[in-house]
Amino acid sequence: MVVYSFYESDTRVLQYAKTLAARGDIVDVIALRREGTPTFEVLDGVNVYRIQERKVNERSQLAYLFRILRFLLLSTLVLTKKHLAKRYDVIHIHSVPDFLVLAATVPKLAGARVILDIHDILPEFYASKFGVSANSLVFKTLLLVEKLSISFSDHVIIANHLWLDRLVSRSVKPEKCTSFLNYPDPAVFYPRSKGPANGRFLITYPGSLNPHQGVDIVIRAFALVADKMPEAELRIYGEGPAKPSLIRLRDELGLQSSVIFHESLPISEIAEVMARSDLAVVPKRASSAFGNEAASTKIMEFMSLGVPVIVSRTKIDTYYHNDSMVKFFESENESDLAYSMLLLRSNPKLRMQLASNASRHVQRHNWREKGQEYLDLVDMLASKVSPVRKREDQVTVMHQ
Repeated sequence: MVVYSFYESDTRVLQYAKTLAARGDIVDVIALRREGTPTFEVLDGVNVYRIQERKVNERSQLAYLFRILRFLLLSTLVLTKKHLAKRYDVIHIHSVPDFLVLAATVPKLAGARVILDIHDILPEFYASKFGVSANSLVFKTLLLVEKLSISFSDHVIIANHLWLDRLVSRSVKPEKCTSFLNYPDPAVFYPRSKGPANGRFLITYPGSLNPHQGVDIVIRAFALVADKMPEAELRIYGEGPAKPSLIRLRDELGLQSSVIFHESLPISEIAEVMARSDLAVVPKRASSAFGNEAASTKIMEFMSLGVPVIVSRTKIDTYYHNDSMVKFFESENESDLAYSMLLLRSNPKLRMQLASNASRHVQRHNWREKGQEYLDLVDMLASKVSPVRKREDQVTVMHQ
């Protein structure tokens, strides 16, 4: 697999890779590296190659593009070398960016099958991140890149059903694509003892710190009710370009002692942190075309942990969830979010009811139930590899 992200923090990629390795497939992952992490290690039977260091702090389009192009070049060289040495059957490449599929050019010419996994639809993602108009030349160019990248691949996986419909309408044939949500892995996300909270009521946001995520809305909402629940603490885990401005906002509002920022953590560690929460919040901006349609992984993960969730009323989240499972608030309405936090803080029965209903939902919708569909897809593609050059089932996962 090839992915322009950190393997140990990417739930979606972790699930694919671990599922393949668990049944005996040889799985190599080519990914990014955080400072202090090794360039190579074996995790749960998966060979992880970290080929480029990254800090998630891009503030310009050129800086973002330069880092991606550098990763494309490095991953192309690494993947080609490894393929010539041991011949992969299936190469699973994760977007963004879509054009990362080009890293698999040599293996594809040699007969390997290529999956393009679209975590985020790139034109809308880019427009949201950098304020680009849908009528701009850049946006239209990204649409062309999307079509060409999909054409290059043998199969496309799309992260939610809204985007499946969008891409079918503009870039891909229905028979060539499958939708897989970011289902929580029940081996990682399961109810557990909260442990002592030392009298604190913990509200948690874990995730990327980009403007469309709306974390500033949570901080402002928390400021409205902080004096009414002095035992409450808002903990924010993550990295991203908005982090410096979010810290300044926290300081301007005088919330240094009750709004605490933490670094990103590996999945196994963040799951423990999330499980100790009394309440979670997912505050995406519905005014962002991307945020309105990007499904949040964290909602179902919190559900699996038995933690009640306050969720911004967006198109995607009302598509998959309802008021019996989460507490919706009007997107970008700080007062409504503040009311929701105060309501759930003072109503343990409501928190328990939401968590119970959500738990029943994830028991029917999780990776244990859906993982076999992914294995069947890989097997179908691998069966089309020329038997002359086919050796062992091998999969390379490249991350966004």
